[in-house]
Amino acid sequence: MSTVQPSSRTRSGTATPDRSLNRIVVASVAGNAMEWYDFFVYGTAAALVFGQLFFPANADPLIGTLGAFAAFAMGFVARPLGGIVFGHIGDRYGRRTSLVWTLLIMGFATFGVGLLPTYDQVGLWAPAALVFMRLLQGIASGGEWGGGVLMISENAPPEKRGYYAAWSQLGVGGGFVLSSAAFLGAQALPHDQFVSWGWRLPFLASIAIFALGVYIRRNLPESQDFEKADQAGKTSHMPVIEVLRRHPKEILMAMGLRVAENGGAYIFLAFSLVYGKFAGIPSSTMLTGVMIAMVVEMFAMLLWGKLSDRIGRKPVYLIGAVSLMVMAFPFFWLLDTHVTPLVWLGLVLGTSLCHGAMIGTLPALVGELFSTEVRYSGVALGHEVASIFAGGLSPLIAIALLSRFHAYWPVAVFLMLLGLVTVVTLAFTHETRARK
Repeated sequence: MSTVQPSSRTRSGTATPDRSLNRIVVASVAGNAMEWYDFFVYGTAAALVFGQLFFPANADPLIGTLGAFAAFAMGFVARPLGGIVFGHIGDRYGRRTSLVWTLLIMGFATFGVGLLPTYDQVGLWAPAALVFMRLLQGIASGGEWGGGVLMISENAPPEKRGYYAAWSQLGVGGGFVLSSAAFLGAQALPHDQFVSWGWRLPFLASIAIFALGVYIRRNLPESQDFEKADQAGKTSHMPVIEVLRRHPKEILMAMGLRVAENGGAYIFLAFSLVYGKFAGIPSSTMLTGVMIAMVVEMFAMLLWGKLSDRIGRKPVYLIGAVSLMVMAFPFFWLLDTHVTPLVWLGLVLGTSLCHGAMIGTLPALVGELFSTEVRYSGVALGHEVASIFAGGLSPLIAIALLSRFHAYWPVAVFLMLLGLVTVVTLAFTHETRARK
């Protein structure tokens, strides 16, 4: 990672030495990767095995998968609650305190999934327990994203905020790669063993990741913007209420921006595994392709974030949203070739071009919409409320469309509609790059 001059300054004017900023970036990325591994590992399992394990065996395979993704969506329903709770903690008591608690809850829930009995063992208690653990995951992740973003962006120099804030998303990408790698390794087992107990290994392994993540988080320095506001007595006693009163338009902007980014991501990265299975593409090919795509995107999002520092947040975000609409049909055309390099190309283009341009710009863009004393709550609310109908419902809707029509074209049209919502939102969103 490139460094800045011997001393960088935040919006608050407080100097942040290079070494401290680089340490914050590394620690934030690592901590985010630990937490998002836990979150994504469920999405992978839902696409591959949860339908047959936690729902009646005599059901249509797509119906079982639909049930698994319905539980997946419940995690997104819980995310706004997590955003409210941990947004309050983050704005009132500090970003670091909030992030330690989100990791504790996420670690407990993910490890717990690895111990759950299946439908054959306890009947309806199995999906009920799965939903409960998924709700805990959702609460934790609802408070995670905003805090992870702000720990970096609130310490970064204004002229490089887009680039540095984009680093926060490497943790999200890293978590996805780790979860995919864990399942790819588990699938090396004979099929019967994988279905019987091998699927549990990626969840149980999260205990080691959880312990490392807590250590990293506890030793992470606090955001300097928050410390300055705290020392000046400018922290809010009820940040959620205050942000709703002062920034309702900005919250709606953040929500609209998320529709294409979050919805598109889960089509490309979670639903694609279901579609690959439906189309007869080997799951190992799809999992490997998803891992390659995410690795490429991890580099691409840094470039997109850096470009947003040069030409503005809105133009870069628009590139991503429009690209999502343009790629909607070609994405499935490439998958339907069943030619491995072309399948991987479709996944890479969908993530690094369409999603990468948006997720690489989003951290700086949404953070700059809100003032320091309510920023965590504002970012968390806008980000997580939108996640219910974007990331949570998108794969569910896509699977329902595939089950109904047994064709990809309704899903492609759905992708285009997601992109259109965000394009319209951008027309009403002001440029934030010049904000200090």
